[in-house]
Amino acid sequence: MDEITITDAASGTRATIAPERGGMVTGLEVGGRAVLYLDRETLLDASKNVRGGIPLLFPSPGKLEGDAWAHGPMKQHGFARNARWMIARRDEASVALVMDPLSCVNPSYPWAFGAEITYRVGPGTLSLEARIENLDTTEMPFGFGTHGYFAMATPASFALTSGATRAFDNVTKRETAFDATALRLGAAEIDLHLIDHGASSIAFSVDGVPVTIDAPDHRRWVLWSLPGRPFVCVEPWTSPGNALNSGQDLIRLAPGATRVLTQTFRVG
Repeated sequence: MDEITITDAASGTRATIAPERGGMVTGLEVGGRAVLYLDRETLLDASKNVRGGIPLLFPSPGKLEGDAWAHGPMKQHGFARNARWMIARRDEASVALVMDPLSCVNPSYPWAFGAEITYRVGPGTLSLEARIENLDTTEMPFGFGTHGYFAMATPASFALTSGATRAFDNVTKRETAFDATALRLGAAEIDLHLIDHGASSIAFSVDGVPVTIDAPDHRRWVLWSLPGRPFVCVEPWTSPGNALNSGQDLIRLAPGATRVLTQTFRVG
């Protein structure tokens, strides 16, 4: 399984990407520091979902009720993260990947479509641009997101800036009050879907390093961590889990249309 590296020559910021493993970012280094967590054993085992890096979530961020919708079964977070992607263009600081046409054919997602992801690194930044094209003759519904695993040595160091007051607790399956200043990681699983964060960006710090994610068109933010594991996931989604069933905040793409979605990760 090959990984490729893109580098910003001026700053040394660099990212590694695995086209054949869901087109995902497997590593990000800023100022000589590894920003992302990666369980390499899961990366090398094609039978497992990769735990780490920045998996791509399409066409269904989150979990569908009963792992299915009107057109058939679909696993959590969709199928893009398990698809094979191919290099379309590449230079020192960027790479564009397209989803293998065979991976685009899915009986549980009966639309012809094209998907392209462009990654670019700059001083302390990683940006991605997703281009989703409806090649079919009917309106195509989808959601998009990412599942970034940020390396975390000290759970108590995590601090989030958010005005959200409500969250869906995916552990207890209940809506609950939320206060970012009271958030504590490490003692138990945290799986919180912020309901009223509102903004298209979020800021946090981990192990003393500030991180900002700018994600226009993404209004659902998810926080996930497990006790004893050296990561915290901060996930921008365009729609909540089960959106292919509920219709909530789905993107509905007209025949022949293209939608461009961007995310930028700023470190330091």
